[in-house]
Amino acid sequence: MKYESQSVAKLYFIAAIGLFVGQIVFGLVMGLQYVMGDFMFPEIPFNVARMVHTNLLIVWLLFGFMGASYYLIPEEAETELHSPMLAKLMFWVFLVAGALTILGYLLVPYSTLAEMTGNSLLPTMGREFLEQPTITKIGIVIVALSFLYNVGFTVLKGRKTVITLVLLIGLAGLAIFFLFSFYNPDNLVKDKFYWWFVVHLWVEGVWELIMASILAFVLIKTTGVDREIIEKWLYIIIAMALITGLIGTGHHFFWIGAPEYWLWWGSIFSALEPIPFFMMTVFAFNMVNKRRINHPNQPAVLWALGTAVMAFLGAGVWGFMHTLAPVNYYTHGTQITAAHGHMAFYGAYVMIVLAIISYAMPLLRGRKACNSAASQVAEMWSFWLMTISMVFITLFLTGAGILQVWLQRFSDEPMSFMVVQDKIELFYWLREGAGVVFLIGLLLYVYSFFIGGEERTVEEKV
Repeated sequence: MKYESQSVAKLYFIAAIGLFVGQIVFGLVMGLQYVMGDFMFPEIPFNVARMVHTNLLIVWLLFGFMGASYYLIPEEAETELHSPMLAKLMFWVFLVAGALTILGYLLVPYSTLAEMTGNSLLPTMGREFLEQPTITKIGIVIVALSFLYNVGFTVLKGRKTVITLVLLIGLAGLAIFFLFSFYNPDNLVKDKFYWWFVVHLWVEGVWELIMASILAFVLIKTTGVDREIIEKWLYIIIAMALITGLIGTGHHFFWIGAPEYWLWWGSIFSALEPIPFFMMTVFAFNMVNKRRINHPNQPAVLWALGTAVMAFLGAGVWGFMHTLAPVNYYTHGTQITAAHGHMAFYGAYVMIVLAIISYAMPLLRGRKACNSAASQVAEMWSFWLMTISMVFITLFLTGAGILQVWLQRFSDEPMSFMVVQDKIELFYWLREGAGVVFLIGLLLYVYSFFIGGEERTVEEKV
């Protein structure tokens, strides 16, 4: 750690991992509710477990992005953070607001929560992934603006690099597109049209810039490759990501009553979306092959390479599998969508946050470069347990989705939804088993940071 103010990132990283564990626990609860419908009912109904699962995902990733920014921007800008106190204050505001919101989901009926939080004054609740009370959304905006102010002024007073530029564009886009969550028109088509401006333009737009900039930073630090080479790759990748991601929003407009031309625009640009992810894979492996140093933090390098590969598979390949309009006509809203969503989120965003935590946390805890050899072995085991189990979760959901499409939508005598759910129950049990393995891998990741021992130092590559 070069700058004292980077230490604020530690708070964000710890909270992110804690919330990540919570997210997976509620995912397992949901998985059991798929096959045991009355599991934990009425204490935690399925709709509540799903809200908590998806909201925790969003919140812990935001904590991770903020922690990553607070760690890398002082180092890139070569100056202390503009206001460490503001960073710590906003951390506690965000954490308390998030915790109260989750408790609200769990302890009171959703309609009662809407009444308690004044949703009638500015109705924003009730939409998938954006279920947060209006007062929580306002809190998120305040936290995001404070965060942008803090990192923006840090960059302004220090060195400007391509990594900080791309990161700031991504973070600004994150804040701007979230404002569409406050627009809740009565017309359902308009509602879904603008709803995707948050959900899609986050995960298939500006979040990709955040991911690419964090990946570039980790690769610079762990490979010693010239910054100019990495920055040229970064420009090309983010240009392709923005062009395909922004117009590719149209693949969500196929069946909501939007104009017919979205069938073409959405299909064509969605078909191009795997390209930046493939470029990211080539980029990551190229940089590691050209490395000038043998960095002792092997798990951080492994997570960085894993990010590129799994993002390409989850967001690129599995996204492309069902994004063309003639295919999506049958697969829309099936378990194939869930398969794509799980692997894409894990590959593109979960893994890059774990990569920056793996790189930065040993330094934040006073080590020179990395955790001990025993700790790294445990962490690499956690990498393989989580990654392989996510591959199987994706494959099981894909199998369920293909069978669901055939039995429910394509066959000569389509079956009803619930009958089909019984037919694909085996896949849900297999998915649950893989989820348990994933949780074991995550707990091993946490445990790896508490394993002591001596560390190695950075060596020049001969």
